[in-house]
Amino acid sequence: MWVMSGNRLVSWALAAGAGALVYKYCLRPRYMRWGATDQEVSRDLPGDELTSNWAWQATRAVTINAPVDAVWPWLMQVGQDRGGSHSYAWLDNLPGGGSHAAGAIVPGWHDRRVGDSVWLARPDRLGGAARQVVAAIEPCHYMALVSPAKAERLTTGDPGGEGARVFVLEPFGEGATRLLIRTRAGENTGLLRWLYTFFVFDPAHFVMERKMMLGIKERAEALARHA
Repeated sequence: MWVMSGNRLVSWALAAGAGALVYKYCLRPRYMRWGATDQEVSRDLPGDELTSNWAWQATRAVTINAPVDAVWPWLMQVGQDRGGSHSYAWLDNLPGGGSHAAGAIVPGWHDRRVGDSVWLARPDRLGGAARQVVAAIEPCHYMALVSPAKAERLTTGDPGGEGARVFVLEPFGEGATRLLIRTRAGENTGLLRWLYTFFVFDPAHFVMERKMMLGIKERAEALARHA
């Protein structure tokens, strides 16, 4: 009986190890650069200077058949106090969600400034703590988001610590746009944090981010067609 149990443990350990290797070398590299070309992955993007010591980087991209000025307003509406996540509707309707107008361009929501908050949940929920801060922005080109702690650290000229997430729009061909999102994770903070990030947070974040990018694409292309 003990021999059988030992054999099963060995089999499970081997299967888990094989699965981890497949995930690390086959699956993860693909979703960390979903839609992006080799050149887009390797070149510098706006906002890279905001993170000096980073543990890993993801660069994702999608082509939107609409000009940059038809895409930018949708990017400005990201946030639970504005148009939601442009991702899965059930996310926006969770407690703490409750976005207002994900399917329409709202006057007054077309711009943001450095220091503005982009809410991950409604400002009146979760103690007002679920937010990111605009660290850098150039209209119709890019917007960089960081944590409030990171934003405070950047005011001292220190780009270390936590990472940043940057949305970049670039003209592409005739009347189209490339939307790129580069995320750089901050300094490695220990084994348990690494395991959680590597096996849980990263794949979940990819699923939501991919849907958001496709949501922005769908809305911008519809706006361009009607225009």
